[in-house]
Amino acid sequence: MSRTERLAPWLFTVAFFVVWEIGVRVLDIGTYILPPPSLVFEQSWVFRQALFRNSMQTLYTTLAGFGIAVVFGLALGIFIGWSKTIYNGLYPVMIGFNSVPKVAVVPVLVLWFGIGTVPAILTAFLISFFPIVVNVATGLATLEPELEDVLRALGAKKMDIMLKVGIPRSLPYFFGSLKVAITLAFVGSVVSETVAANSGVGHLMLIAQANSEVPLVFGGLLCLAVLGIVMYAVFALLEQRFTGWAFRGQDRRAA
Repeated sequence: MSRTERLAPWLFTVAFFVVWEIGVRVLDIGTYILPPPSLVFEQSWVFRQALFRNSMQTLYTTLAGFGIAVVFGLALGIFIGWSKTIYNGLYPVMIGFNSVPKVAVVPVLVLWFGIGTVPAILTAFLISFFPIVVNVATGLATLEPELEDVLRALGAKKMDIMLKVGIPRSLPYFFGSLKVAITLAFVGSVVSETVAANSGVGHLMLIAQANSEVPLVFGGLLCLAVLGIVMYAVFALLEQRFTGWAFRGQDRRAA
């Protein structure tokens, strides 16, 4: 990447905050509606300990739920993508499962497990589970029939095809889904924290809103944005590390 490409995200971020600051000042928008970023950063520093503590709680519940989603999502994705019959039979069920708003499930989780960390972990799991399953199953189910026929002609069994061709071929789908799933896991954690939790960024934002501390609410949003960007970047690096071979042709064409 050139220097301009590396600096572009930072330049756009700084420009975004500058426009935000100037817009609020020029339009004379009240801080109880949209505080300027300077005030948001000031209040975030004042409440830095509370923000850090609750951010770590949200990060913990998010990664815990995401980790469960990766394990079960990968296993179920391989099972669904094992054959076209299983894929056609279970895929509609997965669509119906994903169509249920997860915020509607939180009260049920609270009823079963009580208020606290467990509902947040399970909500993060439920909301990040679907992209992993769908991408892994799609990567396996779209294996070219001609390639399967050639491998079978060479004596390969179904297990050999899956282990040596199907699963490696699905890795770009899998790692691509992780980048989507980790951001959705944050959504699940925060949704649960705003409904039934004693800690976390969502809980902190709810208290700040009740106390009319709008800058602190935006401070919580910025913390979530930073956490999401960092985790997305981590999985983007993992994707490049393990599936860089899948993008070599694109890199050459771009060059």
